[in-house]
Amino acid sequence: MPTVHLTKVAFACRDLEALQERIGRRAVGGEVRIATRMRPKRAAELIGGSLYWIVKHRLIAGQQILRLEDRVDGRIDIVCSAELVTVSPQPRRAHQGWRYLEDKDAPN
Repeated sequence: MPTVHLTKVAFACRDLEALQERIGRRAVGGEVRIATRMRPKRAAELIGGSLYWIVKHRLIAGQQILRLEDRVDGRIDIVCSAELVTVSPQPRRAHQGWRYLEDKDAPN
């Protein structure tokens, strides 16, 4: 099965350092949980992919997606590695929620 990735806007992060600080504060046991309202339809393809962060209209860093977990409040946690990997910046339009990113379009 091919790998699919997600993109998400790092709301209120002004730069990479602010994103790194946010991830560091939220990390527990080497993992970070990002809550979302809807389970991605392509959830099985996301495991092993990455969640790439957009800051100031540039895709700048990513985290490996480890799994998706249901929450008691009905939402879904996208559980990612706490390791934030910087990538070559790529221009991206801002969007709400998350968007799929095909493996062929993912940054290196």
